[in-house]
Amino acid sequence: MGKLIVIEGLDGSGKGTQSKRLTEYLKGIGKSAMRVDFPQYGTKGATLVEGYLAGELGNDPLSTGAYAASLFFAMDRYWSYRTRWGDFYKSENGIVTCDRYTTANAVHQCAKLKREEWDVFLDWLWDTEYNKLSLPVPDKVIFLDMKPSVFLKLIDRRAVSENRGKDIHEHDINYLERCYEASLYVCSKLSWEHIKCHEGESPRSMDDIFSDILSSLKDII
Repeated sequence: MGKLIVIEGLDGSGKGTQSKRLTEYLKGIGKSAMRVDFPQYGTKGATLVEGYLAGELGNDPLSTGAYAASLFFAMDRYWSYRTRWGDFYKSENGIVTCDRYTTANAVHQCAKLKREEWDVFLDWLWDTEYNKLSLPVPDKVIFLDMKPSVFLKLIDRRAVSENRGKDIHEHDINYLERCYEASLYVCSKLSWEHIKCHEGESPRSMDDIFSDILSSLKDII
């Protein structure tokens, strides 16, 4: 069986950049590596996710409950695992790096629930995805901690530079702030590797963050 490394964090935290960089680094040192990003836009498995994020069920993220929304994203992972990266992961030396995973459900859907409901939800989520759906459990989860006052500016900047609209999560500042609160709780509870990505009101350099990521992976790579 291979290894599964998850780069988790809220929008604008640099997950995509760092997961791409990590994959290329692993290939450069002779490892068999593959990158997967979620959602898998444009695939059959992501149809429900795309509709949800586009506002087809309403523009308020809270209008679609945590459990229902979790199943949309879980099916995206299940489909991609079965059709794209499962065989590679099952190979003896395959290392899969994920930009988001089940961990994203933990962060984004806890934000829809009362604090006293979080642990029950997390137990359900883990049982659903890892036991019932038999998706692989990550060998390491790295949480990129970018505080709201910084990542909100980065989201706005990305929307302009990429000339694209925001999804219903990115439009709702209050929701994203609740996600940040949930992310810190889940990161601590589940012992994710925590990497601070801001200094005051500015993001840290990508090089410094990547150096921290490599240090956290010494026991795996």
